[in-house]
Amino acid sequence: MPTDVFGVLANPVRRRLLDSLREGPRSTGELAGMFEVGRPAVSEHLAVLRTAGLVREEPRGRHRYYHLEAAPLAEVSAWLHPFEHYWNQRLEALSDLLDEENST
Repeated sequence: MPTDVFGVLANPVRRRLLDSLREGPRSTGELAGMFEVGRPAVSEHLAVLRTAGLVREEPRGRHRYYHLEAAPLAEVSAWLHPFEHYWNQRLEALSDLLDEENST
């Protein structure tokens, strides 16, 4: 049964974990130090991300390092793509409004 990437990304801790891994691999301890929740909770979130294929675990001696695996995010990107024009229209309207305000 495939993992629902959208459901996995619904959790803000998991999104922050992925965000921090964009900068490169990090150990479990480094990742846990970024959160108010305990290390066991962070480990559980990492396990969910690993099951979804969003992270890869690399053992290095006594430590485990996590790497971002962004391929499953393509599904999210493909789903969001049709909505981009709505945001672009809103940003253009805001830009026009600000230009109008600045010219008066």
